[in-house]
Amino acid sequence: MSETVYNRIAVLRAERGISRRQLADALGVHYQTVGYLERGEFRPSLHLALRIAAYFEVSVEVVFSIEPFPRIGGATSDAGRTA
Repeated sequence: MSETVYNRIAVLRAERGISRRQLADALGVHYQTVGYLERGEFRPSLHLALRIAAYFEVSVEVVFSIEPFPRIGGATSDAGRTA
């Protein structure tokens, strides 16, 4: 069983125009910690994961998963079709 924790921190930061340093300052961690989290080199504590989700005003499941997130724009869907 894999113990990898996947996350969307970089995507959420980019959507909101937030730098690693800005996020780190808001969370009270070193900016390199944000980089380690984004690259999957560090798994956050439950407390930090909840604080990250709260910062982005989303549920923790939107930010973190034990399964890889689907690639954005990687698959075709029916969403763009017209009837």
